[in-house]
This record gives sequence, C-alpha cells and structure tokens, in this order.
Amino acid sequence: MIAIDNILVSDQIVEEQFVCDLQKCKGGCCEDGDAGAPLEFKETEILDKSYEAVKSYLSREGIEAIERDGRYLYHKSFGWVTPTIDGQLCAYGLRDSSGIIKCGIEKAFNEGKLNWKKPISCHLFPAKIEKSKRQDLEYVNYEPRESLCQPACSLGRSLKMPVYVFLREALVRKYGEEFYTGLKAAAAHTQKNNEKS
Repeated sequence: MIAIDNILVSDQIVEEQFVCDLQKCKGGCCEDGDAGAPLEFKETEILDKSYEAVKSYLSREGIEAIERDGRYLYHKSFGWVTPTIDGQLCAYGLRDSSGIIKCGIEKAFNEGKLNWKKPISCHLFPAKIEKSKRQDLEYVNYEPRESLCQPACSLGRSLKMPVYVFLREALVRKYGEEFYTGLKAAAAHTQKNNEKS
C-alpha cells in the first residue's frame, strides 16, 4: 500500500499493467454490474445542470430510462448511481455502429458542450475508490472485471503500461498533479526495489 496524505493506493495500481482494449471488450464495463455508474454527490448536481446538453447524445431508450427513473438514483449498496436501461446498460451510454458502448456525457464534452468529462468512477476504471468508515481515508484499489478485462490486461502487458500511467489523466483530475507526482515517485521506488530483489 502506498500512502499519500490520506489516500492509500493499492500496490497493484503501480505493479499491474492495463490498457482498455475497446475493440475486444466493447465497453462492457458500462453494462456489466449490479447498478449504474457510481456518482459523487457533487456529480448529481452537475448532471442536473448538464442534462439538456447531454440529451441529444443519448439513445431513445436511455432518455426514456432517465425520464422515468431520474437523472440519477440512490442505491442502498452503492449510493448515488446513474440509471440503467432494463438493469443493464447505463442510460448515458449508447452503442456505435461497431457495437462499442460510448458515453453520451463524454461525447458532449468532446464536442465542447460541457466541461465535465464523465463520472469520475468511470474515468478511473479499473481503479475503484472506497472511503473508510472514519471518512478521513480513501482507498484506491485495482479492480478489473475478471473475464471482461482480460484483453485490457494483455494489452497493458504487451505495451508495458502500468495502471497508474494509463490512469494519469483521471488520477490528476481526482487528486491533483502533486498527488500524481508523489505516486509516480513511489512507483519508481517500488520498481527499483523489485529489481534489486
């Protein structure tokens, strides 16, 4: 475990390798799970403000789910989450012509319609953040989907891409540049020690 202030990062974040392989997984993490994408409370407010800008990028089924269930909802196990289409695909997701699931929020962001890329839980995948019961510690764990993410693990190994490097943009977005610099230094120290042993 790597400790940076009140954030505890799993060793796997620096030791394992990972690069999403959308041609193989088809963005399956957007529909594989027990609920929609986890949201921070402040992100529910952002969704309220952003929905009209995002709506035109969504599927008819996604819009119907959102207008029926709400722009977000509270799940007893996961807290605030996005709604889903029939308990599967995130309502903000849609399939392109090649069957890959894309994020409507991210499409709106890429076209300059809003300044919020997507929920941070999605951006950080395959890392998952958990808060301690004391609320003053956060854990950053490596949690790829066992079979779904096998192509990403293989691609990461072939490219020699550590998880924390793959997630650089998301980690900086969540914790800031200073945090990432510290994590990078800790990763270099860990690698040096592993080479010695």
